[in-house]
This record gives sequence, C-alpha cells and structure tokens, in this order.
Amino acid sequence: MDVPGVLARSPRVALVDDLAHTNPPGSRNAERWQDVDELLEAGIDVVTTLDIEHLESLADVVETITGLPQRDAVPDQVVRRADQIELVDMTPEALRRRLAHGNVYPAERVDAALAHYFRVGNLTALRELALLWLADRVDEGLERYRHDHDIASPWATRERVLVALTGGPESEAVLRRGARIASRGAGGELHAVHVSGKETPSVEPEDLARLRVLTEELGGTHHLVVADDAADAVLSLARGIDATQVVVGDSRRPRWRRLLGNGVSERVIADAEDIDVLVVSHPYVRRASLGSGRPGALSRRRVTAGWVLAVVGSAVLAAVLAPTRDLPTLALEAMSFLALTVVCALVGGLWPAVTSAVLGSLLLNWFFTPPERTLTIADTVNVVALAMFLLLGVAVASVVDKAARRSVQADLARREADTLTQLNRTLLRSDQDVRALLAMVAETFGVGSAALLRGGPSSWEAVGSVGDRPPARPADAGTVAEVSSELVLALEGPQLPPHDRRVLGAFATHLAAALERQELTARAADVQRLEEGNRVRTALLAAVSHDLRTPLAGVKAAVSSLRSPDVRWSPEDEQELLATIEESADRLHTIVANLLDLSRLQSDAVRPVVSEVGLDDVVSRSVAAMPHADPVELRFAPDLPPVLADAGLLDRVVANLVDNAMRHSPAGRPVTVATSSTGDRVQVRVVDRGHGVPDAEKEQMFAAFQRLGDTRGREGLGLGLAVARGLTEALGGRLLAEDTPGGGLTMVVDLPAVPLRPHSERSPAATA
Repeated sequence: MDVPGVLARSPRVALVDDLAHTNPPGSRNAERWQDVDELLEAGIDVVTTLDIEHLESLADVVETITGLPQRDAVPDQVVRRADQIELVDMTPEALRRRLAHGNVYPAERVDAALAHYFRVGNLTALRELALLWLADRVDEGLERYRHDHDIASPWATRERVLVALTGGPESEAVLRRGARIASRGAGGELHAVHVSGKETPSVEPEDLARLRVLTEELGGTHHLVVADDAADAVLSLARGIDATQVVVGDSRRPRWRRLLGNGVSERVIADAEDIDVLVVSHPYVRRASLGSGRPGALSRRRVTAGWVLAVVGSAVLAAVLAPTRDLPTLALEAMSFLALTVVCALVGGLWPAVTSAVLGSLLLNWFFTPPERTLTIADTVNVVALAMFLLLGVAVASVVDKAARRSVQADLARREADTLTQLNRTLLRSDQDVRALLAMVAETFGVGSAALLRGGPSSWEAVGSVGDRPPARPADAGTVAEVSSELVLALEGPQLPPHDRRVLGAFATHLAAALERQELTARAADVQRLEEGNRVRTALLAAVSHDLRTPLAGVKAAVSSLRSPDVRWSPEDEQELLATIEESADRLHTIVANLLDLSRLQSDAVRPVVSEVGLDDVVSRSVAAMPHADPVELRFAPDLPPVLADAGLLDRVVANLVDNAMRHSPAGRPVTVATSSTGDRVQVRVVDRGHGVPDAEKEQMFAAFQRLGDTRGREGLGLGLAVARGLTEALGGRLLAEDTPGGGLTMVVDLPAVPLRPHSERSPAATA
C-alpha cells in the first residue's frame, strides 16, 4: 500500500484489505496495521478486514487446531479500538462449496486447500473462536454502556454465577455445584470469591491454593477480597461482575448461635435485592468446629491435669479451710477458691477453670455459708457474694485461659517466623539445591527422612530425598504437603499438627521454586551447549562454503591449466602452477587438521600420551615442516630442561602459532620462536611484529572461528588459536597472549618441566 499516496489524496474513507499483512522490507512500516494507524492519525476513516486466526491472542490456539503457525498477527488492542466490528459469518459447508466452485483459489489449489486447512473441523473451530471473541467484545461494549449511564442493576444477558467460598471443607462441593449451574446455559461464566477479614475464620494457604486450582480447572475465575464485612464484599463483587446468581453454602453454625444474629449467608440473602441467591446444602451443615488441634490449644496432658486439679483440688482445699468456718466473712475462703480457679485456668484452660469456679461456689455454700451443709443461704449478702464469686471466677478463668493460649500462640508464631526467615535466607542463596532444603525440612520437623515426589496416582519418582528410608509414595508417608498437581512433599513419621503444616506448606513452595531454578539452570546449560553447537555448525558451513573452496579453486585452476592442450607452458610456469597446487594442498591440510582437532576437543576425545620431550627438537621439527619457514628465527635457551607433553600435540600447537604469526607479520619482519625456563615451568614464545591486538580482544581471539577483525579477506577458518589453546590445556599447560615490545603480539606457551631427579636416580650415562 502506498501510504504517502493515500495521505496525499486525503480521502474521507479508505478501504484497506488484509489488516494482518506484513509489508516487504524497506516499506514505510513493517506491518499493515501500522499503516492503518498512520491513516487514522491523519483523520482518515478506515474500513479493513481481518481473519480470526491472525489475532495475536488466538495465534497459539489456531496453531493447535490447524497445525500451521501463524506468521502474521495483529495485536488485540488494535482491533478493540475499532468503532464497529462486523462478523462475516459463513457455515463451513458453504465456504467449502465456494472453494470447490473456484471462487477463492485457482483450480490447481482447490484440492489441496479442501484436504488440509479448509477441513470441516478446522472451519468449525475457527468459526466458534470468531463468535466467542466477538461475544466478549459485545459484552465489553455492554459494560461500557452500563457504566456510562450509571446502571448498577445487573442485566441478565448471560448467566454469571458467583460462588462464595469460606475455605472450609464444604467449599469444594459448593464450588462444583456453582460450576454445574454456570454450565447449563451457553456462555455461562463461573466466578469464585473468598473474603478474608475479621468475620471469616483463618484458612490455610494450601487450602486456598487448592480452591484456586479447582476454580481454574472448572473454567472459572478466582477472586480474593480483603474486607471486614464479608456479605457486603460478596455482593459488591457480584454487582461489579454483573452476576446473575450468588451461590453460598448452608451455615455450619449451631442453632443457638443463629439466635444471636445473622451469619454471612443470611445477610447475603437479605441484601441481595435483584440478584438470585442459592443456598447449597452439604454434609458439613451446622457442624460446630470445636477447634481441637488448632494453633494455641493446650496439650491433652495439661487439660487432664487441669481437670484433676479442679475436682481433687477443690475437695482438698475445702478440707484445708474447714477450721475457718467460724470466721464472720467468706473473704479468706472465697479468695482461696478464686486462686485455685486461676491455677486451673493456667494449667488446663477454660473449662477446668469454670468447673473449679462452680465447685468452689457450691463448696462455699455447703460448708462455709450459714446454714451449713445445706444449699440454703440465710444472709442476702452471702447470696450476692457467692454470685459475684462465680461470675468473677468465670471471668478470671476466661481471661487467664485466653492469655495462656495467646502465649502458646505467640511462641508458635515466633518459632514459625524464625523457621520461615531461615527458609527465605536459604532460598536466596543460589547454592542451596533441593536436597539441602529437604535436609532442612527433616531437621526442622524432627523426621528421619523426607522426599520430594513427582508423578501421578499410579507411579511416583523421587526428585530428591534425604534419610535412610524416604517415602516412595505419598501413601507411605506420615505427612504429605501438595506442591502442585504432580509434585508432593512427603515426610516419614507421625502426622504433623495443623500449625506445623502451615510451615510445611511454605517449605513445599520453596522446594518448588528451588526445583524450578535447578531445572532452569540445567536447561540453560543445555541451551548454551546447543547454541554453541549451532554456532560452530553455522561457522563450519560458512567456512566450508568459503574458506575451503578457495584452496580447492586454486588446485582446480592450476590442474586445469596444466592439462589444457591449447596452451604450451614454459618450465617456469609449470613450476609456479605446481607450487600453487602444493600451497593450496598444504592450506587444505592445515584447515582439515584444525577442524579435526577442534572436533576432538569439543567431544573431549583428546587423550595425550605424556612423556619427556625435548622442547628444542619439537620446535625445530615443527618449524622445518612448515612451508615458507625461512623468515622464522629460532632462539633456544641453553640447558633447557625437557617438558612433560605429547610430542604430536605440542607440534600442532607450535605449528598453529607460527602459522598465525607469519600471516600477521609484515613482509621482511621475521617471526621469532624463543624458549626459556623459570623454576619448574618451561615457556615457548612465538613473537610477531604485526599490528598487535588490544587487551579487550585478547581473550576473544581464542574463540573458534574468530579472525582478526572478523574480516573475510584473510585465509583460514579462525581455528588456529582455539585449537592451540585447547591442545595446550589438554597437555596441562597454558596459552597466553602478551604485547610485543615495540609492537606486535607474543603468544606464550607455558608447560610443566620434568622435575629434577635425585643424583642417585640418574643413569650412569647422564652422570658421566
């Protein structure tokens, strides 16, 4: 499309076909929808077309359905900005008839189109996607209209069901019932909400996570709201999402508590107005939660001791106070029984203390209030005193019991916070893996073994484990914490109490993060290896297509010239052509040898045969075997000790370094190869007088397929230095690059020398 031409004509309306079209390289914009944006900014209205498979949000779904990736895509927000969206709908059969009649494709493409992309199943699925996407856009328009016109009452254009979840054991049954209601009508939506606040009981995080996963599996949306008034929060969300029904579970409160006031479900029903409320019955209706095993509950041993103290202690105290019957008031006796009530509250909790208060009031009445040994009270003052004692005893027992429980809860919370703090610090340390976290789990909860299991109902595998007998299945464990649908944390031993399970859930979450980090690290290493392999293969292909063809072309041209019957070559010309063939063959030999060496290094197949080697002999032999070895100057240090190396590999190292130095040295400036020794190390220095290499690029030049400046004007694959360093390291040495004084580059090969043997171990010849 000629965008400048359209802008120059400045029409009122422009018809633009195929909004998802990708423009050719060099165009004004990369995509056609960007052209359309430019027209719209210029005040030109645009009418355009778009296939449903080219929407960005549906690209992966369309690829799953059709099996073909969608290369052209338009962002959804671009389409949503349209003032009007019109769906051009057609049944799959009608479209296939148009194809068969040749109205869409040429005749030679019809059969292939009908057999592949335009199958009935594909077209039906794409048609449904288009209808659903447009229905959502219509719903967005309806919401905007209701908002602009301040319409708060819901419009039942589609069934939207909001399920109120308490997080209790009945939540799953209520949620599934709401999902069935939402699925009865076409386009029904399921929403679930949990309100966290003062009115709602605390819920374990793993229970909320399980309900969230179940909501998503049922195709719904999960909401979490924090509010003090749970009923008002549920109804506010219902009106916000335009819900048509609210589903609540029947109350689990006992009947006597309903007399004190309405619960959340009753208030939702009372304030729902035009929203239907469905109360779902379940097996847990009106089952009062006694709170056994909750965090802060006293141990069974302490409660038993409290009951014994309340009953036996009251009788013993009455016997001890028997001589005080003649006192004119009940002050001493009442304070003694009140003290016993406080002790019972501290030891056994509320109900033993209440029992102690009741028994104390009865014993005071029976033994210490005239007339004695009857429940009759003669003095009105004593009636008031006993009543006040009973009320005060119950009140003090309640306060003391609550304080004792708060103390236990505070201690549990402190230990839980310390554990979670340590756990968070451990997770932040990158060296902590799954096994280290499992060891911390076993130590924290005092279990013998723990395992992180992955699998399903039929088969499980241990991702990590600690201990002698880690559980192999969740059924073999005493306590199980669900990390995800396929991952569980299993502990050996007795089942943990509920307050410990909350900390165990945090451990499970951290284990999932550590496992994911561990797997991502392994994948990153694999990806890095693959990328390195791809880079090497790409460079190798480029080298084969360019660098190997150059010497081959020289050999081919020289041989063809020599075999040409039309030309009579002089002896000098023949010698020059033969020299060209020899040089090209030597270059090919060097390239192939470096490729083979690099392949051996990357596959870790280099196995050097180390022995005592005379460094001067290896250097002399390597330099002499090279073509054009004349400009190489050798400088050998006297009394040079032998080195521990593989003579063949060391020869390859020296040859590559000298060849590299010769190619970068200017004409007339010889390359110098010098040997020296320092302590237990021996060095070979290959010195050139070229332009040198900046310090920032010295390490980069040792990478494979790297040439100075990355230019293609030079011969070779850029493997010489990479192979030389790899072989040197395989020999236990080092290859370093240094600047040459006066300009140039010096490559230093540092190798271990043969250790000096004691005089007694030397051979007679060596001694002589």
